[in-house]
Amino acid sequence: MSASLNTAVATAAAATADPACAEPLAVLGRDVTVPLVTGGEVTYAALDYAASAPALQRVWDDVAAYAPYYGSVHRGAGYLSQLSTDLFEQSRVTVAEFLDCRPTDQVVFTRSTTDSLNLLAAVLPAGCQVFVFETEHHASLLPWADAQVTYLNAPRTPAEAVATLERALADREPYGPALVCVTGASNVTGELWPVRELAAAAHAHGARIVLDAAQLAPHHPVSVQELDVDWVAFSGHKLYAPFGSGVLAGRADWLQEADPYLAGGGASRKVSRREDGGVDVEWHTTAARHEAGSPNVIGVYSIASACRALTEAGFENLVAREQRLVARVREGLADVPAVRVLSLFGDDAPRVGVISFVVDGWNSSHFAAALSAEYGIGVRDGLFCAHPLVRTLLGSEPQAQGECGAPEAAPGERSLNAIRVSFGAGTPDEHVDRFLDAVRELVTDGAKWQYRTEEGRCVPTV
Repeated sequence: MSASLNTAVATAAAATADPACAEPLAVLGRDVTVPLVTGGEVTYAALDYAASAPALQRVWDDVAAYAPYYGSVHRGAGYLSQLSTDLFEQSRVTVAEFLDCRPTDQVVFTRSTTDSLNLLAAVLPAGCQVFVFETEHHASLLPWADAQVTYLNAPRTPAEAVATLERALADREPYGPALVCVTGASNVTGELWPVRELAAAAHAHGARIVLDAAQLAPHHPVSVQELDVDWVAFSGHKLYAPFGSGVLAGRADWLQEADPYLAGGGASRKVSRREDGGVDVEWHTTAARHEAGSPNVIGVYSIASACRALTEAGFENLVAREQRLVARVREGLADVPAVRVLSLFGDDAPRVGVISFVVDGWNSSHFAAALSAEYGIGVRDGLFCAHPLVRTLLGSEPQAQGECGAPEAAPGERSLNAIRVSFGAGTPDEHVDRFLDAVRELVTDGAKWQYRTEEGRCVPTV
């Protein structure tokens, strides 16, 4: 495991008794109540942070305070445009500091992690080969269609991951430019990957590496310099800033040498007509080269606000509190014999607050629907945009058909799905306790309501 991530987990374990870890950060929607099919209402337990985390109250307040002063950036002479431009560019500095970027790195604002990795795919140098583990989220697995891609089998230990990558890079033909794409924390199992060791292996074999930090950045400090990655990508909506922005940060050379990701205003520095009637374009060499169009200023500012809020709260405290919740959930699920938690690296692997599991005798869609309808708990079921990984983890064990049918399978394949519970800095202890009580009750007593399949989803019968 990467030294910095290992240190963070160890620090968390030592700090669990710290009173400062006791309270979650305030998030928007923390008092929302939802109806139960069995009658009455309950405060909603949002345990689907791995999909989208709720906005921090601090982020919402910052956005609300700025909104009356919103103006177009980089183009206006008016006061609001000048103020918005300063705020937009200062947000770039804030994100660079949050990620501990190198002085020469660029921070490019995008729509999401998916958009960031597609941007990087669009600027790969000619002949670049891409190496990616089959365990990746589809955002990391799929953008490389125009490159020669080597998909690596799922490793069962961090050491095996490093050894597998080293062999693949050493054996590549031709021995030219290469890029490794790897997650920092699995969106299925929550397990931490050995990012620093993988980066060292990549660089030793003349390759570069991009870190998908979508599931890591909300849970742990991410240092570009300590991990020695070339780029890092993440989304605002997982970092408590769900306003439609993302980040690609890292080395500038490939970004500067490639054509803009999108062509248009903002990316162009100078456009002139030629004598033959055509157009000559001089593109920016800064991050603006890949930020054509009017940027999402509020989305960018919300990311910067979240970065400041997490930093000021103290990541040591946040990690410590989350690790306490991780231990509570894992211990609670281990006490239910019918539950099997999915893991790639084993029970002792350090992980963030993302845990997937299956329940004997239940289809996962049915179980997740009952958690929502009868207990007001929001989790996720399915394959989590990581189909190869979930299928590997589930192996040959088919899901029970249950009262609701499992999601349709492709021809010749079995239908497989799992349940994922995920949490973070805004999760109250009560939500975790209610979830564990609900799991035990459903396994012991079954659902109180009837369910049916409607448009591929399991829903309560009305």
